[in-house]
Amino acid sequence: MGGQAQQSKSSQWKLALGALGIVFGDIGTSPLYAFRECFADHVDTTAQNLAGAASLILWSLILIVTFKYVSLVLRLDNKGEGGILSLSALVRGSRAAKGLADRPWIFALGLLGAALIYADGMITPAISVLSAVEGLTVKAPNLGQYVVPIALTLIVGLFAIQRHGTGKVGVLFGPIILLWFATLGLMGLFWIVKCPSILYALNPLQGLKFLYHQHIHALPILAAVFLSVTGGEALYTDLGHFSAASIRKAWYWVVFPGLALNYLGQAALVQLHPDTTHSFYNLAGEHGILPLTILATAAAIIASQALISGAFSLTSQAIQLGCLPRLRMLYTSATEKGQVYLPPVNWFLMIACLFLIAKYEKSSNLAAAYGISISITMAVTTILFYQASRSVWNWAPWKSNLATACFLIIDISFLVANGAKIMHGGWMPLAVAFVGIFIMTTWRWGRVRLGKRMEKASIPAELLIEDLDRKGIHRVSGTAFYMCGKTGGIPLALLHNLKHNQVLHEYVMLLHVETLDSSHAADSERFDITELGQGFHLLHLRFGFSETPNVPATLKLHLVDGLKYDSQKSTFFLGRETYAVSRNLNAWERFRLAIFAWMTRNATPATAYFSLPPSRVVELGAQISL
Repeated sequence: MGGQAQQSKSSQWKLALGALGIVFGDIGTSPLYAFRECFADHVDTTAQNLAGAASLILWSLILIVTFKYVSLVLRLDNKGEGGILSLSALVRGSRAAKGLADRPWIFALGLLGAALIYADGMITPAISVLSAVEGLTVKAPNLGQYVVPIALTLIVGLFAIQRHGTGKVGVLFGPIILLWFATLGLMGLFWIVKCPSILYALNPLQGLKFLYHQHIHALPILAAVFLSVTGGEALYTDLGHFSAASIRKAWYWVVFPGLALNYLGQAALVQLHPDTTHSFYNLAGEHGILPLTILATAAAIIASQALISGAFSLTSQAIQLGCLPRLRMLYTSATEKGQVYLPPVNWFLMIACLFLIAKYEKSSNLAAAYGISISITMAVTTILFYQASRSVWNWAPWKSNLATACFLIIDISFLVANGAKIMHGGWMPLAVAFVGIFIMTTWRWGRVRLGKRMEKASIPAELLIEDLDRKGIHRVSGTAFYMCGKTGGIPLALLHNLKHNQVLHEYVMLLHVETLDSSHAADSERFDITELGQGFHLLHLRFGFSETPNVPATLKLHLVDGLKYDSQKSTFFLGRETYAVSRNLNAWERFRLAIFAWMTRNATPATAYFSLPPSRVVELGAQISL
């Protein structure tokens, strides 16, 4: 028993090491540019201002990351899965369990947050890698012309290794990031010892005084401070890759101490040497700049992993929840179901990052566009947190209101501060988020419209079974599976097969596959079968939104006795629809339907998505007017 506990504890620490490389890379490289940007708007580097900036950053890390995300939001896992889509599904599921009406805006908030994560995932790798490589110019300004080419090369290499999976990548990256945080802390501690008066920054009033005395520059200062916490949302998004316990261990024991010491150290350095141009790299002294640049570049490459992994997880959840078309998805771990790799998402993010680096060329230019999307996402998370605290945790109204109000005051302050960036490049991530929302809502809208047309074209199973009694259709041995809607109506594929071939299998399974709002389906709800007569059965299979919908494996496990699943005697009939646009639609509906049809044509075939054996699949075409 003690050995098992020791083994479990050891496993948690190994996961914590992996989490360092995957989850905390983004927030871990914020010291490269966050403190520097606080004084970019001609703010004087007086001792009081330096302590104030350090205080704002330190208490932002405490209130937003430690208290909000690590202590509270991480507890809102949907059977091990995290992220804003998972949170919205958790809230909707808890409301349904209590007999409360579903609120569409809750799911809409989840879609908004997911789209904003994609936008942030484009900028994070670009700004992290650029800011790290720029360390070359601190000691050798003439190397500035090589910064962009080096950054482009590193980005290509980062996305090229994603196919190996976050587990293997995390094992590789973990020790490097551990060294990075140790270096951050030791460098900061060195300068704190030289200037102990900087510890006044531990008083939160120092930050408030700084904002008050610099009220003219308050918004740019808050926007710069926000750069220090932008990786907070990634902690929750990547929860499916690592356990909450491992993430907490890594944060409390390694990440937070390293960040706090480094920000205080930067403030101490500038207080002692006001003419310092780059507060981060000069922490290492003249001879340490080159080794620190190499380590920072490695850390920046790793920093991008948090948002890339988060984008993979969100896309996987969005597909299962019916918000995106089926995409090619590779599961890269035999033990962690949340570890997935999606080639289309990977290459899209890579191209976007390459474009941003080539266009903006400097991290300070990208900082103008960075933060607006993630500040909105954090505000959305707070609103969903309120709903979850009431419906999932059953908190008293005063407790939920108090916590939510505190978080919203901070979130809205940062949102207003970042709003000033919209005219200076912040519009770009918002535009990307808008496109993402349009794609997801159009897909859901099209699927609902298609479902209604399919239901209208189908006939109740009872009518066909009664008709079979009278006509005596020829039956052949074997089992036929036809995909159908939730109501169990006869699908078009079956009607077409019956019309043209005048034959039916001995057993006909009307198969409906449903994705639940929970990340994993319980064994009791996984499988339902209802006998309809004449060899017809209505079969419901249910999967969680983070599970692989492997239909044959589930059938083999649950179909027993006389209906036992035999892969050699079973045939899956799938409909392959083409769409014709109705004449009575307006121009906007025609445009959306054209986008929906394009996504349908380029989606991964149902054969691969449901893991059906290709040799046992028959596709029947039909044209449907939408």
